[in-house]
Formats: sequence, structure tokens, C-alpha cells
Amino acid sequence: MKTETIIVDNLKCHGCAKTISRELAWIGEVINVDVNVDDSSIKIDYAGKNKMRELFVEKLRKLGYPEEGTGNMNQKVKSYVSCAIGRIK
Repeated sequence: MKTETIIVDNLKCHGCAKTISRELAWIGEVINVDVNVDDSSIKIDYAGKNKMRELFVEKLRKLGYPEEGTGNMNQKVKSYVSCAIGRIK
């Protein structure tokens, strides 16, 4: 098992955390996702031989949660939508 920890921007609440956990869980090799809202960190445990950090970073970026310091306004708006969806589901 391998682990990646990624610090992201725009992580505001447990709705965001729920969306992130659900979406990353769809990636086949992901075993566990631990989202810490307090420090905006996401710890991802996964199986497999290859490093998957770039795949995780890209998925998070598309959801509106870019790696810390790399985001823009468009991603901030996406994060609000992801947050709202996470609160509903």
C-alpha cells in the first residue's frame, strides 16, 4: 500500500470533504481517503505499483480543489458547486 498526502485550496466544510472522498473512491486502486477540513489535507491510501499523485491532483483540480497555491477563480467557483453537491448527497 502507498500513501499520498495532498494539501488543497478551497476545502471549506464537510460537504467538500464528502465530495472529495466519494470522487476519489471511484479510482480503482484507492483503498481509503481521509479528508481533514481543518488543515485542508487529503490523505489517500492506494494499492498498485505506480505513483498516482498526478492522477489524484488532476482529479482534485477538476473538482475545484487544486493543490495549494495553484488554483484560480474558476476552480474556486467549482469548489462551491462541489461543496453544495456534497451537502445534498
